[in-house]
Amino acid sequence: MEREALTVESVSLQDLERYMGILGAEVRMPFGEPWRVGKKPYSGTTLSTTASLLKAFYLGMAQRDRRNPDLGEALDQTRLPSRADRNRVLLGHVMISMPSNPLSPRRVQRRHPKMLSDDARGRLLEEVDTARDRMVVTWLYDGGFRIGELCGLHLVDLHLRENAECAQNRSPHVHICHRDDNANRARVKTKHPWQVVNGTVHGGQIRRVSPAMIHTYFEYMTIEYPREAATSHGMVLVQLSGPDTGQPWATAGARSMVRRAGSTPPP
Repeated sequence: MEREALTVESVSLQDLERYMGILGAEVRMPFGEPWRVGKKPYSGTTLSTTASLLKAFYLGMAQRDRRNPDLGEALDQTRLPSRADRNRVLLGHVMISMPSNPLSPRRVQRRHPKMLSDDARGRLLEEVDTARDRMVVTWLYDGGFRIGELCGLHLVDLHLRENAECAQNRSPHVHICHRDDNANRARVKTKHPWQVVNGTVHGGQIRRVSPAMIHTYFEYMTIEYPREAATSHGMVLVQLSGPDTGQPWATAGARSMVRRAGSTPPP
């Protein structure tokens, strides 16, 4: 206020927005020369706290001391309550409005950083070369598997037909089981209880599979999967080349494959 030759009565909403911009908020206006030279911008939480304090100060001045009523009217805004707002307070179902602060930094709505875009699967499938890699991309996309869950699957965990012997799901499904002795050290984070009864896996985390997942699995098994792997370790994903051909595929290899396919520049 001293630098801009302002008083409490002459401060406007635009002046407060410029002040928030100097502190680090994203505002569409010229800032002028910042007085906080050499200091880092505020974080999002600090900006929200600063905005709340500014609103409380100038709104109190306008309502209590009748100073700068125009700014108080500009700050006294409301918005419609969201579902989270209604769930947060008692009798939230009867709420019709919530206080709003025009100085608060806007929250950027974005997709989950680990979620692929809508066309990502098709673009990745164009870059991979083997049936195993096509299966990995399809299963990660359609099934929502973690990389440890996918690399830790055993053949006995897959019940890819209707009315399987486990009788725990009528449609084709997969049992995600936590094991500590996998040869590739792939582990499932969720430890749901499971057991093998008469050679059939029961329990674990059950997840349905799509027709595309079943198709890529049988393509991989009929074209590339070595027969000796089924009797030696029984894991689904294996190495296809090199001195360790037929051995369980580690999570680092699966991540590297997806990273290489995703980093290929478009034509």
